[in-house]
Parts: sequence; C-alpha cells; structure tokens
Amino acid sequence: MIKRTAAAAALTTAVLAVITTGTTPAQAAPRTTTAVVTLTYSVSQAGQWAGAIAQGVQNWNAALHNVRFQQATSSAPADFVYKATTGWPQTTLGPVFPGRNRGQVQLGQEAVAEGYDMTRIAAHETGHILGLLDDYSGPCTELMSGHGPGTSCTNAVPDAAEAAQADRNYAVGAAAFRPDHEQVVIDIWAAPASAPAR
Repeated sequence: MIKRTAAAAALTTAVLAVITTGTTPAQAAPRTTTAVVTLTYSVSQAGQWAGAIAQGVQNWNAALHNVRFQQATSSAPADFVYKATTGWPQTTLGPVFPGRNRGQVQLGQEAVAEGYDMTRIAAHETGHILGLLDDYSGPCTELMSGHGPGTSCTNAVPDAAEAAQADRNYAVGAAAFRPDHEQVVIDIWAAPASAPAR
C-alpha cells in the first residue's frame, strides 16, 4: 500500500507539472547551453565592401546560436580579415577559431563586374570561414549555392540547414577540431567556359 501511495503521489506531481506548465518534468529540466564562440574580424582593408560585410555579418549573427561575429578593435588582432581585391573571391576554409588559425576573406571585384550581388558574395564567403562548403547546384535560398543560381539571385541570408551546420561546427566538442593547415576556397563566380571541340 505504501508503494502504491508513493507511486500515486509521483504521478500526481507529474500530472500537475504538465497542467501548470504545459511541459513534462523532463522537458522542464534546465537546458544546457553551449559557450558562444566569438570570432573577430577586420574591415580595415575592405574598402567599398564595408556595407556589404556589415549586412552579411548581421545576417549570420541573426541565424547562429553557437558562434557570433564581432568587429575587432584596433588594439587586438582579428581572427580573420576581409580584403578588397581585383580578382575572384577566395576564402580560408574554416571553421576558424579564436587565437588558433587566422583566416582571410578576399572579396574579388571580378565577381561584381560579372553582375553578382556584393552582400551575397560577402555573406557567402563568410560561410566558408564557418567551415561551410560550396553547393553550386543548390537553389537561391541556399547562401552557399554561391554563383550557381545566377546574377539575379541576391539572397544573402543562410537557410536553416546552413545555420545549423555552422552551429554544429562550433558546438561543444567541435572546438577540439581546429585545423592546423590552411585551405583556401576559390569561388570563380562566372559561367564555366565551354571546352573546345576535339
């Protein structure tokens, strides 16, 4: 009888928790949070790209939970730098982590000359810093589809799957994977030239 009374009391407590909070006791347990990784960046060499970078970074910050971008102060070295260049966009492939490996985003003017949107380029290249790869066959709604959808695509916002992958790259445990090598992704945002007939 004592066991039945204890079981009934436990069941009553569980039912009351559901009624009063709308959650089960297991759901009401405090959620563990991941420490947010802050990546600092510099725009001192970005020239006319500053506005596009600011919007691209804002778009990523709105979508991410485990990592945030913050502009570096002049007294501290940045985790990565944006540079305006005359060539094609290219970026250090991350994930880049603070104090370990420095990254670089080269924002190439040739892509703009081809008609591609500056904010989309800046946000796309920032995705590489987070460790995301290109998916040129993807739709315009995928930021990492890059130049694949053509010059009419101006979407500069990562989709949910891209944001989730970036968050996984910076989750607890993922921080142990910090590449010691530097790999660069070169995005040639132009239609591939036709191969000559043989």
